[in-house]
Amino acid sequence: MDLEEEAYNIIKRHKEGVFQNVIWKELDIDSRKCSRIIKKLLDKDLIIREIGVSNGARTYLLKAKEEVKEKYDLLLSGSLFSACTGCTGDCQPEYCGRLSEWIDNLIQEEDKSEDIGDLESDIEDEEEAEEEAEEEAEEEI
Repeated sequence: MDLEEEAYNIIKRHKEGVFQNVIWKELDIDSRKCSRIIKKLLDKDLIIREIGVSNGARTYLLKAKEEVKEKYDLLLSGSLFSACTGCTGDCQPEYCGRLSEWIDNLIQEEDKSEDIGDLESDIEDEEEAEEEAEEEAEEEI
């Protein structure tokens, strides 16, 4: 991992922000090199820099920009995008084949996630039973 990535990871780790002087101390580099790294991160629009004071000295408070992800999850059913989004057809939802297919896919996904949840629960129960049996065996010895 290069210094730029390490610096970015340090900044991301501190949700409330981290002073620039902390970064160059953690990375064991001089302040000029740290400034160049921070400039690259600013140019890539990955961080925000604000003026701050640490131990009486003027420095910069650095924060990672939050990644903005579009929230299309509610419109997706597996790989199918909602049938009605952008639809220009003059149909009745009760009789729309595309909508019915999308809803069927939602139901199948729900069934799969329930099956996975049940399987995970069964595995956890088995692990707990094994741990209890081991503890009882140790107590008998």
